[in-house]
Amino acid sequence: MSGLLAVIGKGKDPQLVKELSSRMSHRGPDESDLHIMENGSIICHESLSIIDLKSGKQPIQGTNKAWMVHDGEIYNYQELKDTVLKEHTFRTKSDSEVIVHLYEEFGYKFCNMLDGDFAFVIIDGDNYIAARDAVGVKPLYYGLDERGRIYFSSEMKSIADQCKSFSTFPPGHYYTGKTGFVKYYNPDYEDHSNANKSLDLDLVRQSLIEATRKRLMSEVPVGVLLSGGLDSSLTSAIASRILKDSGQKLHSFSIGLDADSPDNAVARKAAEFLGTEHHEIHFTVEEGVAILEKVIYHIETYDIISVRSGVPMYLLSKAIADQGIKVILSGEGADEVFGGHLYFRNAPSAEEFQDETIERVQKLFTADLLRADKTTMAHGLEARIPFLDKDFLDVAIRIKTEEKQPKTYDGVEKYILRKAFDTAENPYLPAEVLWRQKEQFSDGVGYNWIDELIEYCATQISDEQLAGASAEFPYNSPTTKEAYLYRSIFHKFYPQVSAAQTVRKWIPKWQENQDPSGRANAAHLKGNFESVKSGVEV
Repeated sequence: MSGLLAVIGKGKDPQLVKELSSRMSHRGPDESDLHIMENGSIICHESLSIIDLKSGKQPIQGTNKAWMVHDGEIYNYQELKDTVLKEHTFRTKSDSEVIVHLYEEFGYKFCNMLDGDFAFVIIDGDNYIAARDAVGVKPLYYGLDERGRIYFSSEMKSIADQCKSFSTFPPGHYYTGKTGFVKYYNPDYEDHSNANKSLDLDLVRQSLIEATRKRLMSEVPVGVLLSGGLDSSLTSAIASRILKDSGQKLHSFSIGLDADSPDNAVARKAAEFLGTEHHEIHFTVEEGVAILEKVIYHIETYDIISVRSGVPMYLLSKAIADQGIKVILSGEGADEVFGGHLYFRNAPSAEEFQDETIERVQKLFTADLLRADKTTMAHGLEARIPFLDKDFLDVAIRIKTEEKQPKTYDGVEKYILRKAFDTAENPYLPAEVLWRQKEQFSDGVGYNWIDELIEYCATQISDEQLAGASAEFPYNSPTTKEAYLYRSIFHKFYPQVSAAQTVRKWIPKWQENQDPSGRANAAHLKGNFESVKSGVEV
């Protein structure tokens, strides 16, 4: 929805702050504004208008002296206005304004009342609060400069050269000057021993439908990423049904090296079945390599899988934005919730399987969510993630672990998710899509993409450079030429140690080959899911 920047403290030049905020203008191409508080603190906002296109300008003032900036969407804003905030007078029709009124009504303890994806800062005289949504769908960073001023920003690029130290704001927390960090999101599923719920396929299906429905809230055109994989195909199927009821046709998008790439081929079949207005994008390896620097600048990471998948996602996002779409549904999170990555089938025990699903959900903000948000917002496009809805997480993660493990179903990953939507009457998807094996996005665009990208990296980095990698980059030292190249590009834009420390490498467990590609797992393409879909009973 936007980019936010707040500087807490006196003496910062407002014009400089405005220029720092403009580094994120891609996040909010519709409008930019700044407000200076009486005590000298400054808040800025780069706006992408989704709800209340006319009067929803930010920063937003509360009833009295509190001011707020917000990035994201609050899906239950109307319910809040009709209930706990019914006595408040609203200046706008924006979903964002409920945040500042909740603060006025409840003080710091209101974040759990918000159902949505958000990062926000409220400044109220000398008091302030910053917060981030439960799992980190929306990005947020914080830092401290030499004069003790505190910074909050949607992207690192606005504060990296201003702060002596900075870091990623932890999801599910709020921060105030009086309390420090407070963890407000404490779901029962974080204790693996609570995975004790009996499987209810109807509940799985209905909770995902509701998670998708609320994310269609918009006053601008909405589309879907349709890679042809299970996760994006399911959200596309649900969205197409909901929009069809209101007479709207859904726009779907896929990308690959050519028409025969694994994702494009299956996405066409899914789109034809669903009746979407489908757009298929092709790119060459050369085009991908040419934008490596631009992508790493935007996604602010040198994690290998994030860069590999970030390139096609960046190109696809541009094509979507060029069609006039401002909101897109995406399928991130399902593999972490249900243990869908191929390495999960090698989990030594049910307990370790469950612990890994929880940890992967908790760490998604360092990988897939970071990549999804920043590649889309680089083009003023907002990604929404139904699989990470709080209510859906409460349903799915607490299902008995044995019900989620692939070994229970002859190696079929995410079996219960597939089975929940395997309806005999009025099917959601063709069987060949519903039961397609997991294919990582960076693989599915065409296997040559990663293979030739690795070859290209090898031509750019010498053996001597790689041998000296640990001396040049002592923190998180790269161990391959591909990793070295990405790290070098990242260092060019973000040379600070604090910047390097925000990155977490995505590494699969329980397999010999540590390359993050799904093809590195021995199980890749060995499963014949179509033959077992009806032969394994839940």
